[in-house]
Amino acid sequence: MPTWQQLRDLKPAEYTDAADGWGKVSSRSNADKDRVDNGMFAKIHDTQKGETATEATHAVRQLSRNFQYLHTECGLIRTALNGLASELAAPQRKLKQALEDAENLKFTVKPDGSVEYPTDSLVLAPGNNTAEHGAPVPLAPGKGEGVGSADANKGKAEDIAQRIGDAVREATEIDGRYAAALRRLKADPGLDVSDAALVDAAADTKALQQAAGKYADDDKIPHGKSPKENADWWNGLSQEQRDEYATLYPASVGALDGLPSSVRDDANRMVFAETRAQIQTDLNKPAPNQYIPNPNGNYPAVVLSPEYKQWQKDQERLKEQLNGSDSIQARFDATGKEGLPEAYLLGYDKDGIGRAIIANGNPDTADHTAVYVPGTKTNLKNFDEDISRMTDMWRETQTLSPGSNVSTITWFGYDAPQSVLTDATQKDYAYNGSPKLLQFMDGLETAQGGPDNSHTTIIGHSYGSTVVGDASNKGDLAADDIVAVGSPGMLTGRAEDLDVGADHVWSAAATSDVVPAGGKAAGLGGYTWGVETWNGVPFNAGYVQTVPSDELFGAHRMDVDTSGHTSYWERDSESLSNQAKVVIGEYDKVNEDD
Repeated sequence: MPTWQQLRDLKPAEYTDAADGWGKVSSRSNADKDRVDNGMFAKIHDTQKGETATEATHAVRQLSRNFQYLHTECGLIRTALNGLASELAAPQRKLKQALEDAENLKFTVKPDGSVEYPTDSLVLAPGNNTAEHGAPVPLAPGKGEGVGSADANKGKAEDIAQRIGDAVREATEIDGRYAAALRRLKADPGLDVSDAALVDAAADTKALQQAAGKYADDDKIPHGKSPKENADWWNGLSQEQRDEYATLYPASVGALDGLPSSVRDDANRMVFAETRAQIQTDLNKPAPNQYIPNPNGNYPAVVLSPEYKQWQKDQERLKEQLNGSDSIQARFDATGKEGLPEAYLLGYDKDGIGRAIIANGNPDTADHTAVYVPGTKTNLKNFDEDISRMTDMWRETQTLSPGSNVSTITWFGYDAPQSVLTDATQKDYAYNGSPKLLQFMDGLETAQGGPDNSHTTIIGHSYGSTVVGDASNKGDLAADDIVAVGSPGMLTGRAEDLDVGADHVWSAAATSDVVPAGGKAAGLGGYTWGVETWNGVPFNAGYVQTVPSDELFGAHRMDVDTSGHTSYWERDSESLSNQAKVVIGEYDKVNEDD
């Protein structure tokens, strides 16, 4: 327990100076991690093959993990020291004011915090008395103890003693909170940061959240606000405050649309690394007893225990979550392969079917941005293909326009339907997903600095195009072009109804893709008056339902040379090339159906 003398002599600047040092180490570690992720992996792809490449990748991944751990732990120490200095300032001010009042009154503050004062009364004998912090029941503490006393100094002295005691008590509580959190912040010796260390780092973060809640509160982060409000909050913080919020509440900061992509990536990678370590740790937990005696006494004599059955379910769920994280990690490791730019993790959540938003290249500075919205059956346990579609899209843009500044994004930020026959026939998935898409697109535009700073194309595949259609119907979709691929319908009957205008709506559908017809059966299209045609030949008229691949819908219908519902992004295909031409704004080079 600190004494009042220690609190008086406290120099908060010593704590903040130390915090600055730890902050520099944290920032340097983060920069080193970025250099590893965005430079060393590229060197491996350029120079190593076979088993050598595998071993080098493992070593570089470990180095990245080490820097990530340093970034987190040193950042927590910085925040703890700054928080401790900030919170101790208040009781120190209270103490110093009380000491100043005692000095002005010629009272003496004793080493134990009691206050000696001279008698100030004509009826009492001259002498000194002592006031102490606290008061015996039922008397009120502080100046209340002097009420009714013939000595005017009694209440004043009691008040000073009470304030000194309160300041020391408050400082003791603060010191205890931060001391417990700081004691946790230690690492095992060696250069091999393990899963256990990353899991411990996550626990350290939670512990400091509890300790530093009065200093940096999650409630101060603008949850549920617009991207502009998020950006205004962020821009109003000092760099030190930004670092502290990102370290202490990485999941909250990483989820804020409108913040710079580099900030969200740093925060989300912290969450990703610790979450992946927790998944692996849980997977390694030993199985409970498999069998127990049959409680009914029947044959067989033993049955599977309830604990073992639950363990099996947990193992299956954890394996699916690990598959999803492996897909994301593989994209990180692929940076530099065939010129692939750095990856930005703009969103991540392992729970349920999962969530992930991954950008190839920094969208904040891109001249052309493509956002891909996947459809039915999308989940993190099978996420490789959705990631690779946008890496292939990025490569195709470079083939068509070498050196062009393009960012391609896989946006999986909604509850996608998981069943074709039941879920994918419902509109609620689009209704619930479209506000999230609108928020993300608005945030992307905010981070880019406005609508004129990047040409943006949104690509909806399958049910993803239904989400895009509903987003366009609901609000101002921050996009210049819409591409509907294998679309079951966009909940509107004509391209001109979409807010980018009919001339900027594009459709791709293979003749062997049955999803457009299935979408009509489910009622996911839109209705309009007109004459339906096929290759210019009329075959129906009236109030008819249309999907983007119908001529009556009015979109640019792009040539497709792939088959089925999932092959539109095959390398060296016209299907992919036509989409890429829209992405880079070379509309006149798109091959369209006559």
